[in-house]
Parts: sequence; C-alpha cells; structure tokens
Amino acid sequence: TPERYARRVILHVSGPSNAGPGERDLMLTKARQFLADAGVDEVVRVDVPGRGGGEDGSGQLRNEVEPAIPVLQSASLFGGVSGLEIVDANQLNADEAAVLAELVETMDVDAVALVVVSSGAVPAVFAKVLKARGEVVSIKKMRERDSQSWLVDEVKSRGLGIDGAGTDALVQRFGTDTASLGQALDQLAEAGEKITAELIKDRFRNRPNEPTWLYTDAVTRGEAGEALRRLGDLLTHTHPLVLLSALESEVRRRALALSSSSIEEFRERMGARSNDRSIEFLWRHRARTKDSSLRSAVDALVRADRILKSAPEPMHRITMERLTVAMSRWMAGR
Repeated sequence: TPERYARRVILHVSGPSNAGPGERDLMLTKARQFLADAGVDEVVRVDVPGRGGGEDGSGQLRNEVEPAIPVLQSASLFGGVSGLEIVDANQLNADEAAVLAELVETMDVDAVALVVVSSGAVPAVFAKVLKARGEVVSIKKMRERDSQSWLVDEVKSRGLGIDGAGTDALVQRFGTDTASLGQALDQLAEAGEKITAELIKDRFRNRPNEPTWLYTDAVTRGEAGEALRRLGDLLTHTHPLVLLSALESEVRRRALALSSSSIEEFRERMGARSNDRSIEFLWRHRARTKDSSLRSAVDALVRADRILKSAPEPMHRITMERLTVAMSRWMAGR
C-alpha cells in the first residue's frame, strides 16, 4: 500500500531535548544513512533556526525553512528521488509545522525521501503526520558506558589495537562525544603507534565538549573528587558562569521539590512531561537535601557569581573548586 511504502521514505530521528555532541552525531549519522539507503540524487538540508530567530519570509515560513517547500512539492518525472533533511525540527513554529504537515500528507513518495531530525518533540500537528506516514527512531541520552560500547565496536571495525586502559582513557577524555572519539581514533590510526593510556593522555590533554550534566550529577551525588575532575576538564572549554548556571538549576529543582505538596504539583511547576523519570527521582530523594543546605547553597552561588563577574580570572578556578566541594556536601545532605 502507499502507506507501507511511505514508511520507507519518511524517517523521524528524535533525540533528547538536551542532546549533547554524542547524541547529535548519532542522530545525524542515522539521517545520512537513511538518505543513502533511499538512493537520493540530491539532498537539500534545512536547518531550522531557534524560535524567535531567523528571517521573515514572504509567507508563513521563515526564509531558512522555505527551501523545504519545492522539494516536498516535486513530482517523479524521470524516476529520480530527491532528499530532504530537516534538522532541529523541534524549533519549528506552529505555522511552519502546519504547512509542512500538509505537504508531507500529499508528497509524492516516489520522488522524495524525507528525514526529520529533532532534539525533543516537534509540534504536534507535524509529529502526528510523521508518525502516521513514516518511521520514528528514538535516540536515548548517552551515558559513558554507552560511548564505551560504541568505542569498542569502532576500534574493532578499524582494526586497531588497544587495551582496556586505553579505552578507559579515551572515554575519560571525550565522554559521550562520539564525534570527537571518532576523530581521535582517526588520528591514532594515522600515527601507527600502539595505542596506550599514556599515549592518549599525552596526545589529548584536554577533554572538549564534555556534557555539563556529568559535572552536576557528580555534585548532586556528593562525589566531590569526581566533580573536581569534571570541573577541571570543563573549565578548559567552558566559561565558569555556564557551570554556575547549571548548579543554580539543580538547586532550584530541589527547592521546588521540597516546596511542592505532591509529585503532580512538582511536575507541573517544572513544566515536565509525565514520563520524565528525573522528576520521580528528585521527588523520591527530596528529603535528602535540607532547607538549611539549600539556603547555604543559594548564598554561596550569589557570592560566587559576584566573584566571577568582578575578580581577576585567576580567582575563577579557585572559586569554582571551593564551590564544588561545598555544593557536593550540601546537595548530598551532609
């Protein structure tokens, strides 16, 4: 049937709303593979700008989204297939989603292969059409054990020799950033040297693009040593005010949990979905963080903010290290 055939030419790759480099690389890789398997002659990529951003177009779509229209309206005249890749579709506004949904409903499945990539949910009217006429693939949030499994497979496929210590060293340096892990493997393969932990630590001194949540997660578990190591890696590429903001968000989440009368009220105040497991976790462990600890954390965050905005840069690292140790104690209820 046309519906069954359409399932092979329409794909929605849906990732987490807080997708990091690793998840995003995996999502885009699946999109490229889908278009390659569809045998497209040419691919038009549309990068949807953030809501409130972009340039106004002549109609309901912003200029950056308009190139999708002629592709979806094309017909199969000579047997060729055009590819359309819509990236960051979660940032479509309501009018754009409605227009695209209508076009996908009537598109020529013999002429177009469509892949939609989103970090989080796309507008409901568009999501409904994609689910009905295509296939939806969900990419889960990666953990370091996931990237370690990915790394082992990549090493085997490239025919590289590496021991367990070397694998651990690569994951420690690059975390869930599979794009950077792949680049690191390319460099190591070209060097032709035996891959050891010492070689990796010497060649890749800094860890780029580490997800901030790894740092905040260590803080909230009370693991000060691990948090300090994460902090050192992050400060190489991340401004300390970004990390301060992440800590403020964690304090706010716990304050809301403590002040809510029920998990339903907490979920509503957080604006979270019903299947958000982090809400359930915070609710179950809300008693672990004391009111006095939250007050101390807020005061420390205010002082740190003032220092980071006024003191010389050499004070920034010391301030963040002291804050990290203190927050690890308060957030763990000690």
